[in-house]
Amino acid sequence: MTSFVKKNRWSISFWIVQLMSWGGLVFIAYAFTPDMDGYKSSKVFSYGLISTFLIGIVSTSLLRSYLKGIINFDAFEKNQIVKILLGVACASLLYFALSYGFGYCMGKYSEEDVKVPEMYKNFGIGLMIVNSFITIFGWTIFYLSVKVAAKLNANRVERAELNATLRQAQLNTLKGQINPHFMFNSLNNIRGLMLEDVEKSRDMLTKLSEMLRYSLTKNNVNAINLEEELDMVDNYIALSKIQFEDRLDFAKNIDKNTLDIKIPPMIIQLLVENAAKHGIANLKAGGVIKLITERSSENLIIKVVNTGKLTIAEDSTQLGLKNIRQRLRLLYGSSASFTINEVDEEVVATIKIPLS
Repeated sequence: MTSFVKKNRWSISFWIVQLMSWGGLVFIAYAFTPDMDGYKSSKVFSYGLISTFLIGIVSTSLLRSYLKGIINFDAFEKNQIVKILLGVACASLLYFALSYGFGYCMGKYSEEDVKVPEMYKNFGIGLMIVNSFITIFGWTIFYLSVKVAAKLNANRVERAELNATLRQAQLNTLKGQINPHFMFNSLNNIRGLMLEDVEKSRDMLTKLSEMLRYSLTKNNVNAINLEEELDMVDNYIALSKIQFEDRLDFAKNIDKNTLDIKIPPMIIQLLVENAAKHGIANLKAGGVIKLITERSSENLIIKVVNTGKLTIAEDSTQLGLKNIRQRLRLLYGSSASFTINEVDEEVVATIKIPLS
């Protein structure tokens, strides 16, 4: 039953409005008709109201079927206006013909002696035709307005669904760029260490397996707790320290109030990896990577600071930085921001993520 209603909701809505609108018109006619000489309680009047209701339903239902066949809102042309007016004219004539025919039959064959109020005696054929056209034309305007509103709403929903699908596809593509990026670096570290220290190699393999498991399990989600991301960053730093040895120092200043805040997975890891690859790796004496998280009234602030200068190699694709910007834009729009600057011989990368 529920599926039937959902599938036919527009048709059901049409008939509900159709019955209510013509029923309302009949009620107004009844309410404003003067009760003179028993006219209002006569069978002629009652039959007249019933006929008005049925004739209106029939005429406009036929007009609706015609309009559905000629109107194309996706490619609306001027000739459709002519067709609409033609349909309105035909429906108006049908409405007039049925109303006049019923009134004529009632007047000729009814045995009830009823005195018709003076206000109805002034209704000539011309005035009845004009009244029929105004009634049907008003119904058509209302019908087309509802159809246009429904079409606009359907287009809005379709665009929203399309944008959501596109956004998710873009996010999945970006996540696919992340996974091989850190995996290949880690494998290179293991390969370089394998013949030197078996125990450290095994430790690196354990760290790498944890990172791969994290990457696979979080690939289908767009937000995780910051605390989970910090665990993977610690694994990455442990792997990197084996490669850089004493050249890499890592310091954390984590606000405890930020640990439960949701962030995009692997976004801090990308910043730390970028700091190690393009900062510490280029310094003979090495340097420090500092990770700082703060919470303001409106934003989560993540900073990754590394020793060095902000220089971009000619062959660099800046894929990691582009990845971060694109993911923040897709997830938060203009509410989030990412900047990277050089301050006092340090490179400072800052991400701001809205809390709401």
